[in-house]
Amino acid sequence: MDLSAVRAARLKSHRLSALAPTVAAAARHMLTTQGQEFWGGRWALAARTRGEPTARDVDAAFDRGEIIRSWTMRGTIHILPAEDLAWVLSVTGERQLQKVAHVHRAETIDADEVARAERIARGALRGGNGLTRKELFSVWEDAGVSTRGQRGYHVLFSLSVRGVVCQGGVVPRRTGPTREQFQVLAEEWAPHQASPADPLAEFFVRYIASHGPAGARDFAWWSGLPLGVSRTAAETASDRLKVVDDEPEPQYVVAGAAPRRSPDAPEVVALPPFEEYYLSYADRTVPCAPEFLAAVGPGLGGIDRPILVARGEAVGVWTHSLAVGRHTDDPVPELFAPGAATDAEIGAALDRYKRFITA
Repeated sequence: MDLSAVRAARLKSHRLSALAPTVAAAARHMLTTQGQEFWGGRWALAARTRGEPTARDVDAAFDRGEIIRSWTMRGTIHILPAEDLAWVLSVTGERQLQKVAHVHRAETIDADEVARAERIARGALRGGNGLTRKELFSVWEDAGVSTRGQRGYHVLFSLSVRGVVCQGGVVPRRTGPTREQFQVLAEEWAPHQASPADPLAEFFVRYIASHGPAGARDFAWWSGLPLGVSRTAAETASDRLKVVDDEPEPQYVVAGAAPRRSPDAPEVVALPPFEEYYLSYADRTVPCAPEFLAAVGPGLGGIDRPILVARGEAVGVWTHSLAVGRHTDDPVPELFAPGAATDAEIGAALDRYKRFITA
């Protein structure tokens, strides 16, 4: 496949040109959506949904329990459908814990302390109670579980990766967009869990459905699983996939009819930091020319900047502040491929984001 064909196919699989009917449907299709920047993860879903949903609309999906946020893979927070949490963690959870084991030893967080923190959290959150992170840390401190430094974060991470807690409803905020979620018991907030027959194969198929054309190396980077495991996943899922290119390695799409482009899908979109269309591949030169990769990131501290995408190609970055009193300011573009999109197209893309965040 040539570059333009791969971009066009990926725009459809990402639901950036074949828009989903609802926010929940967009999340279901993507399976996991980068969400370490809370506003960015919500905008990623809104950008994939028909009818210009706002941040309030995405928050409502959290409040209804349709979607949640948690550390699903690579030690990174993602948004995903509530019913998919348990089986995704069954594939990725143990590896995530292995990767932070040295940190836990340095912080003296052992199995007994995690078990004690779990008992305390269950008591505090039982019955549908939700606590902010600060409130939950205070409960732990009062019960003798130290949250000093990074300990609180790592205890919460451990319980989240074990599927005990997750981030559910959104904490109300009077001024500006909401910025935090309540910590809740996963078994209460997401009681109806899916259980695919082969979780690893399902994981690969869902990745290809939402990111293809892509291969095992891409899946390995995205999922945080070893390449050998990723190739096994591709093999076991082969009856549900189609190879569209085999150089240098097989590139897959899901078998069956490809999604159709939505007539109202924009040609130019402003996408959030840590955007799936850019970040979730071993090779990012498909959406972004090599000479511009450093401008997007990841840069210092692993920061990945919001991007402007025109017809599948990253043509610039943009900035916007969510500080109190500044979220109504206009986003500011910085183009590194002038001429790839008109001023009107760039303006329309940024205005769409502004309506999302200010409504």
